[in-house]
Amino acid sequence: MSGEQPRTIHYNKYYGSMQTLLDRFDRRARADAFDGKSAEDFAPWRRKSRETLLDLLGMNRMEKCPLEPLVDEVTELPAADGAPMIRREHVVIQVEPQTWMTLYLLIPETIAPGKGADCPQVYLALPGHMGAGKESIAGRAEIPAVADAIRQFNYDYGLRLARMGHVVACPDCRAFGERRDEDRRGDSEDDFLGSTCFQLAHMAEGLGETVCGMCTWDGMRLMDYLEERGRTEGWDVSSFGCVGFSGGGMQTLWTAAMDDRVSTALISGYLYGYKDSLLLLCGNCSCNYIPRLWEHFDMGDIASLIAPRRLIVQSCRGDHLNGPRGLDNVYEQLDIVRSAYRLFGAEEKILHDIREGEHCFHPEVLEVL
Repeated sequence: MSGEQPRTIHYNKYYGSMQTLLDRFDRRARADAFDGKSAEDFAPWRRKSRETLLDLLGMNRMEKCPLEPLVDEVTELPAADGAPMIRREHVVIQVEPQTWMTLYLLIPETIAPGKGADCPQVYLALPGHMGAGKESIAGRAEIPAVADAIRQFNYDYGLRLARMGHVVACPDCRAFGERRDEDRRGDSEDDFLGSTCFQLAHMAEGLGETVCGMCTWDGMRLMDYLEERGRTEGWDVSSFGCVGFSGGGMQTLWTAAMDDRVSTALISGYLYGYKDSLLLLCGNCSCNYIPRLWEHFDMGDIASLIAPRRLIVQSCRGDHLNGPRGLDNVYEQLDIVRSAYRLFGAEEKILHDIREGEHCFHPEVLEVL
């Protein structure tokens, strides 16, 4: 109603903390970046860097335990458009004492035990935000909310890989899907599609752990399970492919950086410099943040730990997560990565797939696998 007295006052000037933090970033960031000259120098740097990251992530506080796998539901997905029928198993494994991972394991009917080049490749397809975890990755478009997420982000890359003939594990990472913590266990669309990363980060960081570290640990434990299962089934589990978009790209980056069993990493919508994309853009999900990480490494340094294995990075020109400088922020980090690959004469193992548009996975890149 006109004439009402305002209930607030206007400040002409604000005194925030951003500039101080940006200046501090410039002074302190990347103290442990690689400064060697050869592949021989790189090996001890990688070993020391992983030790530092195990501590920063809180992974050295996590506990191994028996996996105790359980397959408690099996669904057959009919063949379509020349692609094979898929056996979808709902599997539960124990990743830490009393902490369980739920996942779908997608097994094409064409899969048969083989040797050498005839062995089927096994992939981890890791989920991003706002897709109900494994449900969208495994292509469960019969769920209306999931169908919308798949249309928006092309989130069904796990099912697409299975239709191409690969064995694919589509997990719920911590705080997603069936692994949501107490604050978001309702059936509303927001709860179902969302996550409890914020709550889990608050629970974990006081104990010296991080959501990112938990997800990386769980990716490693998932490979442990796939190794055990694959030896029985006759799959090639000498190495794994790993694919993820957005938050799934974050998990792919870290899992491949910390575990050499990943021979091919496809990181979509998640390879950029920390200053632009996680400091200036400070509204990102809590799962991205690791105390004191930026003092030691930038994202390109972490991706360098993947060298000289195969690395595919997919970026969209209009992706807001690239930060205010757009792809320039991505190029700078890839320059760091290429410097590492150059030591091994393996620059050809890096592919940068640039697409138009905003934050989205473009499934055409799967063909290069």
